[in-house]
Amino acid sequence: MIPAEFDYVAPGTLDEALAALKDGGEDAKLLAGGHSLIPLMKLRLAAPTLLVDLRRVEELRGVNRSGGVITFGSMVRHHAVATGGFGLPSAAAATIADQQVRNMGTIGGTLAHGDPASDLPAIMLAHEGSVILRGPDGEREVAAADFFEDYLTTVVAEDEILTEVRIPALEGYGYGYEKFNRRQEDWAMVAVSALIKKGGDGSCADVRVGLTHMGSTPLRATAVEDALRGQPLTADTIAAAAENAADGTEPPADLNASQDYKRHLARVLTKRAITAASQ
Repeated sequence: MIPAEFDYVAPGTLDEALAALKDGGEDAKLLAGGHSLIPLMKLRLAAPTLLVDLRRVEELRGVNRSGGVITFGSMVRHHAVATGGFGLPSAAAATIADQQVRNMGTIGGTLAHGDPASDLPAIMLAHEGSVILRGPDGEREVAAADFFEDYLTTVVAEDEILTEVRIPALEGYGYGYEKFNRRQEDWAMVAVSALIKKGGDGSCADVRVGLTHMGSTPLRATAVEDALRGQPLTADTIAAAAENAADGTEPPADLNASQDYKRHLARVLTKRAITAASQ
């Protein structure tokens, strides 16, 4: 279908983009990669009167490592994340759709969209990262745990722009990412990210497990983490902890899988992801 009529601007600076967003009011939308918004517009599920394209805003590009934190500009493409050697974020980004999508989609765009089936939101939770939001009143930093409110809903206000994504590097952690989908380019039916830090005796000193598409927002599998932390990283302890992966979840049933099947996938993929992270 053809989208409803709209105006379009491509500001050259962040301040110009914020001004355009303010002038457009509640019917203005930001365009980052466009792989989520444009399909919604074609289906007439979204009908913004103004698109503010961020592709020319150089302030939103670039990657920096400092003080144990990796900082991504919000317009950094998925391809750059996938090929940058960033550990778990790279492993997840490399599975996003296909190369054409990774060449255009952006880390800030996918987080701001807040789709619980996308790959990077649960990675942010597992890493305990944060985002920087810029609005008329200045900047604010929001932890990933507070960022996702509901299905396709985040804390980004109508007059704010997500400018940076901050992810702790977590040096010394092993990682694993397991994703189950029908076709390579499909959204995940379920995906699991795992981060493991071993103690001096080989036991589990710390563990973080993120769940994708197991609720209306990305989730942490805290029951798995509690069951494994401090335990020896054996096949039996990992398998026992992974059995808790679906605790407290409400995965959406769809044409691809029932709730029970997704809970089964969560347990299986959690076991695999933790095993990979503990190698």
